[in-house]
Amino acid sequence: MSGKTKGREAKLAAREALRAPALAELARLDDATFRTLFAKTSIKRTGRDRFVRNVLIAIGNSGDASLAGEAERLLEDASPLVRGAAVWALSRLMTRETFTALEKKKSENDSSVIDEWAAGVA
Repeated sequence: MSGKTKGREAKLAAREALRAPALAELARLDDATFRTLFAKTSIKRTGRDRFVRNVLIAIGNSGDASLAGEAERLLEDASPLVRGAAVWALSRLMTRETFTALEKKKSENDSSVIDEWAAGVA
């Protein structure tokens, strides 16, 4: 097998991992892993924070309450964009009572994330 063929097969194998990744796995991506996984793809230009925000939107729309833990973990993310999307997703996956109780335990300084908490309770 030529080096060119091996290289092509390696690229195809790497992309196979992206065919149907689990939302939970995608929500766990840190910046370094995101850059490695999406190297040489147009997705890399999106950036990790916007990508994870989109994953959280999918999690919230999934209706799968088992993914609430992934969204809750991201309430501690460094990015307000990610934290706000995590709040939104949780507002879709949790009961109002559970969501309100969680809000009372969290402290947030970013106004956009605070707005998401308010919208989720409304």
